[in-house]
Amino acid sequence: MRVLLAGLCTVDVVQRVSEFPAPGEKVQSLRVDVAAGGPATNAAVTVAALGAGATLVTVVGAHPLAALAHGDLIACGVDVVDLDPDRTDPPPVSAVVVRDSDGERTVVSRNAAADAPLTVGDVEPLVRDAGAVLVDGHHPELALAVARAARSLGVPVVLDAGSWKPVLERLLPLVDVAACSAHFRAPGASLRERGVPVVIVTAGPDPVRWSSAEDSGQVPVNVVGARDTLGAGDVWHGALAHAVASGRASVPGWIRHANAVAAVRVRHVGPRSWTAAISELGEGVR
Repeated sequence: MRVLLAGLCTVDVVQRVSEFPAPGEKVQSLRVDVAAGGPATNAAVTVAALGAGATLVTVVGAHPLAALAHGDLIACGVDVVDLDPDRTDPPPVSAVVVRDSDGERTVVSRNAAADAPLTVGDVEPLVRDAGAVLVDGHHPELALAVARAARSLGVPVVLDAGSWKPVLERLLPLVDVAACSAHFRAPGASLRERGVPVVIVTAGPDPVRWSSAEDSGQVPVNVVGARDTLGAGDVWHGALAHAVASGRASVPGWIRHANAVAAVRVRHVGPRSWTAAISELGEGVR
């Protein structure tokens, strides 16, 4: 089984601290991690950790910082298709501070919105091998190309909705499953009113709600002690795409799977330490 994930790749510099610094204050961090980040990227790491094939289609480039992202993704077992391997500009960098006591984080980042338009070639061969695709919309041309190819091949399209982006006006008609947080706001009609077959809404510790043309419901989240919430939503989306690709029959089943994987992530400190603990979930979740 393979999942294709298309979207943003960043370099995350993560500082873990006892308390968030006040304006103008300098503090010593408890630990530092450097890893590849971004919604589609963290989702790809999740799919690989769950034992499936993960292909990440993104832009990393040839800047020295890009080598950090490439090295991390190779170590995680993610296959990377770089659409602009000769790009000399630095990749997007996220500065992250995580509070040690509860895993809460602050993030300062730059996404791909201000980058030059991306030229996307034929992605159909990549999509053809996938059981599902996930798009995060950060590279609009890429998201549309992958979603169109998936629609023509009958491959399910999962959207990590994140925040509203202009490309969603064109992308939503191609989406089979849209997952967003309770803070997501679409201008005008709702996602279901726009024709998205399945809409899933997460709300932190509150139950995950879902709706389709046939039914609706909610699934409680796993109650755990959070140590690190960085990227937990991305991990959840990656596990959702993994569940869709695996052919699990029900939307509640997809959500239970994603909840279980995200619960493992937040119990572990650091952007990658949790991946080795996926075996705790047993074969049923794989």
